[in-house]
Amino acid sequence: MNNQNSKIDIPGVRQESIYNIPISETIGKKRVLSLFSGCGGMDIGFEGGFTCLKKSINSDLHPDWIEEDDGDWVKLVETGFTTVFANDIRPDARSAWVSYFQQNKNYTNEIYHIDSIVNLVRRAKRGEKIFPSNIDIVTGGFPCQDFSVSGKRKGFNSKKNHTGEKNQFGQPDFESRGQLYLWMREVISLVQPSVFVAENVKGLTTLSDAKEIIEHDFADAADGGYLVVPARVLQSANFGVPQSRERIIFYGFKKKALNKEALIALSNLDSYPEYDPYPCPTHSYTVAGDKLYPFVTCEDVFKGLEEPENSCDLSQTKYSKAKYLPRGQGNIEVKLESVAPTIRSEHHGNIEFRRLSIENGGRHYEELSKGLLQRRLTVRECARIQTFPNDYQFILQKTNENVAVSASDAYKIIGNAVPCVLGYNIAMRLAENWNKYFE
Repeated sequence: MNNQNSKIDIPGVRQESIYNIPISETIGKKRVLSLFSGCGGMDIGFEGGFTCLKKSINSDLHPDWIEEDDGDWVKLVETGFTTVFANDIRPDARSAWVSYFQQNKNYTNEIYHIDSIVNLVRRAKRGEKIFPSNIDIVTGGFPCQDFSVSGKRKGFNSKKNHTGEKNQFGQPDFESRGQLYLWMREVISLVQPSVFVAENVKGLTTLSDAKEIIEHDFADAADGGYLVVPARVLQSANFGVPQSRERIIFYGFKKKALNKEALIALSNLDSYPEYDPYPCPTHSYTVAGDKLYPFVTCEDVFKGLEEPENSCDLSQTKYSKAKYLPRGQGNIEVKLESVAPTIRSEHHGNIEFRRLSIENGGRHYEELSKGLLQRRLTVRECARIQTFPNDYQFILQKTNENVAVSASDAYKIIGNAVPCVLGYNIAMRLAENWNKYFE
């Protein structure tokens, strides 16, 4: 049965109707429409007001970013942006997103929509009121599995469809997972934000001319109404994230919304670096600079965490029990004195080890001498590496509105996310330049 036009159903969970958040709820803030939202790493970063490790913020460069200082941890100031629409096809991601954001936001269940972007665009084009009005920014980390060097590298020729299942006839088409950025472009054309920000894996840049094709396609949004600046790869560790995670970022600006000076400057950033939308590094991992802080290490971000058997934090008690193998992905321990490797989503239990035994090559001798056992990273440790705040709970029970989230689910949605602190750097650069672009 072909159900591509139907809404994704979640058995046993009540579905909310599409709801437009009242303008009165967002007075004084720029309204963000978030696509491929996952559990909200980019959304948390784009809103700010969350806690992170103090070492992740370069207060010499950005002293105005810190609202509260609590020793090793700080609360960041809000960015001036607020999410009024979020979307994904993963019910577990929605559960986690709603659980976190409902602490400080109304209408969270109505904001987050479980449906594929293809279905949402089709419904909108049939005249249904799907997307909120007065959108200032569209963000989206379109699916990256088909561009990742750790995947099968199908790229535009993915044989998975927009719901993550195999294409009906086994061949790629316009609705393939690797083509979903085109449907993001459709949303941009429908809501016409002042700016959009799209994210994907660095592997996209090494897959033929995929980067240039996507830049060109995004520029066609709203009948060629967007100026797309050359995409750039950002290394998360250069922005205070304790992880080597490289992501390519695309920016598009609505030409009619830009002032004359900004339109000229964004077309020639080499001559007008002050208009550059990309954030400047704050930490020295692959870059150097007098004012840059040292990169944040795993030891820094694990500080204060108890071993799983002693913790009261559900997310710290849960970790994969997958056995150690002498070879294969994930069968290494993280280096406490360095950044973590990229936290992956599709690891099938073989998430990296927090520590290995001496017999298996473990080097955390002080911990081992205290009798601490070989184990893989916990859900909380992965979340901290991704710079999620400590009050974000990932292990959740089922509610009337949302599904339960298991440890296996949590690993996946955390691994899919944009690091919150990287998202914050992107958002704050945009906020700082907003009047320069649009006033």
